[in-house]
Amino acid sequence: MPGIYNTILDTIGHTPVVRINKLAPPGVNLYVKAEAFNPMGSVKDRLALGIIQRAEQTGELKPGQTVIEATSGNTGIGLAMVCAVKGYPLVVTMAENFSIERRRMMRFLGAKVVLTPAALKGSGMLAKAAELAETHGWFLCRQFENEANADMHSRTTAPEILEAFEGQRLDYWVSGFGTGGTLKGVARVLRQQRPETRIIVCEPDNAPLLGSGVVQKRDSEGQPDGSHPSFRPHLMQGWTPDFIPKLTEDAVAAHLFDQILPIDGMEALRLSRELAQKEGIFTGISGGATFSGALQIAEQADMGANILCMLPDTGERYLSTPLFENIPTDMTDEEWDISCSTPCCRFDKPVGTPAEQVGTPAEPDSEQARRFVEQVINDSGQPVVLFALEWCEFCWSVRKFFERLGIAYRSIDLDSVEYQADNRGGKIRHALNTQTGFATIPQIFVGGEFVGGCSDLFDAYKEGRLQKLLDQHRVSFDSELQFDPYSLLPGWLQPR
Repeated sequence: MPGIYNTILDTIGHTPVVRINKLAPPGVNLYVKAEAFNPMGSVKDRLALGIIQRAEQTGELKPGQTVIEATSGNTGIGLAMVCAVKGYPLVVTMAENFSIERRRMMRFLGAKVVLTPAALKGSGMLAKAAELAETHGWFLCRQFENEANADMHSRTTAPEILEAFEGQRLDYWVSGFGTGGTLKGVARVLRQQRPETRIIVCEPDNAPLLGSGVVQKRDSEGQPDGSHPSFRPHLMQGWTPDFIPKLTEDAVAAHLFDQILPIDGMEALRLSRELAQKEGIFTGISGGATFSGALQIAEQADMGANILCMLPDTGERYLSTPLFENIPTDMTDEEWDISCSTPCCRFDKPVGTPAEQVGTPAEPDSEQARRFVEQVINDSGQPVVLFALEWCEFCWSVRKFFERLGIAYRSIDLDSVEYQADNRGGKIRHALNTQTGFATIPQIFVGGEFVGGCSDLFDAYKEGRLQKLLDQHRVSFDSELQFDPYSLLPGWLQPR
């Protein structure tokens, strides 16, 4: 929504309801509530803010206290944002089999991520969070049972839905369940204010926890006592943990939904891609799963029915999951044909001269630049020298290599502000190229000896030549460490 906000937290909620135009059956009005429009891209931003605000109000969370929670990712990402704004350290526990993007996002936002064994499922990460909270005196969010979770949805998500359908029918509301916060919080408001709306809850067909009718066992403190017997691993990250959460159990006991729909995982993948490619709506596997349920309802609904489906998050945090398994990174045959249909900028043609390859015209030599190169590469006080470009990916890889081995080095970044005046960097580069006969950057020297570029450096390390050269010039490095330096290249630069 337009306007000026005091913090990013003020932008949580107010997510749009969007009509489905191509995938909906004729005669039925199918809509989605796109929770990816929350600032960190998922519905869990709502509960993260609601839980922290409630804990602050009650005094359970003290200034500067560490927050901890077990999460499949989206709640942790939302909490990382909230804690960053409010100044709380955050630790999350997460089963190791959830997508890598999620743990990197949380760490990027300043959180610490403690992984738990995949074999212990959601119960394992929950137990670890509780143990850490008790041991260290941290505030445990308890998203699966915290009433502040459901209350946030009753205060925000449900009124947004009512406002969107004011004066119109709302025949069906379709949702999955993770914590049960969205389900309980929205459903109880709809039951009161739109009792004609049928509430549909979806779950994986191979893990029918609700559909089984089997009650979740709980310990003396009300916590899940092990995995539910109907749980099996499924594709929908964020949906249906290996136990029935307390908030979901509340929704069952209060009869807050009318129907349970089992959802096939492969259909969830297919419909997530269909939403992207036919409606331009980018959602994850759980979004595809919920949409699958909404389509099932739409096929049997009366003409003119209005159906609203929750899409919990964005597809970007599924890049390392089966959702993107068949999405290539290299050009397909069809894309190659498109490339070859015009003559320029093709991989099947010579790129050009070395000067054209590096994109920098040759500069006239200067005595001052030549002397600078000689001085730098022969400086015994800094025997390892890297001539680099600030944002070159090969140069990044060389820097990571030096850092991994603990090698002190001097970097001459020829395109940096320091070397821009009077094109000093270009003149130094030309003098360097004249001396080495090597046209590209980076260029690495050890003790005045030219090692070569990035791949030359990596090959010298793999063959042991670099280690001998470093020893010869008394350059300290981690001689015990063994790794493949080519693993430091970005993915698209990895040798095939």
